[in-house]
Amino acid sequence: MKSENKKEMFRAAQLGIPVSGETALEILHCDPDEIPEVMSCTNLVRKRRFGDTLLMCSILNAKSGECTEDCAFCAQSAHHSTHADVFGLAAVEEIESEYRKASQLPVSHFGVVTSGKALKGTEIGQICAAAERTKAPGLAWCASLGCLDKDELLMLKHAGFKRFHHNLETAESFFPRICSTHSYERRIDTVRAVKEAGLEICCGGILGLGESLEQRVEFAALLSREQVDSIPLNFLIAIEGTRLEGLPPMAPLDMIRAIAMFRMMNPGAEIKVCAGRIHLRDLQSMVFYAGATGIMIGDLLTVAGRNVKEDLQMVEDLGFRIA
Repeated sequence: MKSENKKEMFRAAQLGIPVSGETALEILHCDPDEIPEVMSCTNLVRKRRFGDTLLMCSILNAKSGECTEDCAFCAQSAHHSTHADVFGLAAVEEIESEYRKASQLPVSHFGVVTSGKALKGTEIGQICAAAERTKAPGLAWCASLGCLDKDELLMLKHAGFKRFHHNLETAESFFPRICSTHSYERRIDTVRAVKEAGLEICCGGILGLGESLEQRVEFAALLSREQVDSIPLNFLIAIEGTRLEGLPPMAPLDMIRAIAMFRMMNPGAEIKVCAGRIHLRDLQSMVFYAGATGIMIGDLLTVAGRNVKEDLQMVEDLGFRIA
């Protein structure tokens, strides 16, 4: 890294402010022997804002497959031929049961996730009924139901949901290469509607889709401008039958650099490492020193997650607390 960018990085860490785009790009280009210096900054930012407490989350795939959208990475798109499960919306009782199971884990957020561009009103009501009937101390209801409008989001708010998840997926300049069935503007409108409805917004995306390093910085800067509450970072797991099936996974150190860059551009946001964490191999524990405030545990949408006991042992060995 250039000396002036290092100075800016250390100053930003001390003040808790975002680094510039130029310095963010330097972080992505940093040499392996510079990563400890970067981590001294990202770890400071994380500790000052969140202490040594980590935030875990889990999700329920409540409706799967047959999505009309053509997102290049997605196993659930009807435009792809994959082996992803296909089923309609889970019954209220099943959603409640999975929530109760999650309440036995050390997780603070339980997300109900459905496939498709947007869930319909009657189906939203079904999910709201589950949240209204079942609550556990310390476990927040969250939802990822597509491009909902403000009135639909208010239904969730009134039912007791705390947070809505809606990824922008990638930089605006790269999005047309990933999806053609809806616009980036539509996704941003949903993010802003979430905030207008008084819900927390969980908004991130997937790295390793073929975007450039400059586009990763562009994406992180947009999330900073939108002042999102939580940033889930996923790393592409190339699924056979999708348009991106041939892409290789990101290198472990590039994943660490990316997490660090998002932390330094978004000092006040949670950063959770989700799908694709397996690509880190033996470097998984480094995500917290790179600035992550948590991980997703348990199974993911269309692929299995890491063993929960192994994740909890890793956190214990590192000396962190779980909220």
